[in-house]
Amino acid sequence: MKKTLAAVLSAAMAVSMIAAVPAMADDDVLTIGFAQLGAESGWRDAETNDINTYNEEHDDVEFLFSDAQQQQANQIDNIRSYIQQGVDVIAFPPVVETGWEGVLQEAQDAGIPVILVDRGVDENTPEDLYATVISSDFVWEGGQAAQLLVDAMGGAGKVVELEGTVGASAANERKEGFDKYIEDNCPDVEIIESQSGNFTRAEGKEVMEAALKSYDEIDGVFAHNDDMALGAIEAIKEAGLKPGEDIKIVGCDGIMGAFEAMVAGEMNGTVECNPCLAAQIVETAQKLVAGEEVEKWVKSNDGVFSADTAEEDIKTRSY
Repeated sequence: MKKTLAAVLSAAMAVSMIAAVPAMADDDVLTIGFAQLGAESGWRDAETNDINTYNEEHDDVEFLFSDAQQQQANQIDNIRSYIQQGVDVIAFPPVVETGWEGVLQEAQDAGIPVILVDRGVDENTPEDLYATVISSDFVWEGGQAAQLLVDAMGGAGKVVELEGTVGASAANERKEGFDKYIEDNCPDVEIIESQSGNFTRAEGKEVMEAALKSYDEIDGVFAHNDDMALGAIEAIKEAGLKPGEDIKIVGCDGIMGAFEAMVAGEMNGTVECNPCLAAQIVETAQKLVAGEEVEKWVKSNDGVFSADTAEEDIKTRSY
């Protein structure tokens, strides 16, 4: 069954419902239903690939996989399918923060612990409905990105902010961290535009194109993920300007494309959000199944990178 996951992943991209993979009956195998939200970015692909690789290399764990194609209704259906299959643990990155109480209650009623992965739910969701959250500190990421961008701009300038998916915790909290740092520390920096690019390169480019037509002066861009930053780079180049020079650019995630852009001088920094979480998911799931307590927030290990060290940093990147 291990060898079939690659086919399952490919099929999941074409359909929104869960791939037809039965939960394993072997009591020695830990089954984890992973309800992926979609494939909107290179970062998301890296997370999926990490799960795929872990699944292929370990016989004592079976990840079941589904792709919701950025639709909450699909993701809820996929989670319900895992509940019906009787998996040991369910893990998923919520498309948005709200609207999960019903399906989380269904999982709890079925005795299946839930791990939220790389994104959280809103504070009104009862915490007892999920076991833990494995994710980065998005507020910290936003603040670190602000420092990178302000330093690149020399402490002053007009900034366009490319937000992620409306309602997603990563977008909400990165914006919170970025905006607060600017407000508290940068009197000579003005955020002149803040629009959602939905975490995709294509929409990031579209928002940046519109901003370039609307404003005569743009000194910096903060993108809530690197894919939108790369889309902004395309728009800036097509407008006859030099990204990384005429307009400073900082993103989040730390994908390979961002490091390549920094080496090329077209991007000024990125704040890492580590997508390689499979091992942490499994370790946490094993503790939950064994009845052990886990922390309510398991933080991933992230770093901050600038163009100054990109040529050396890129040599050690794995995604």
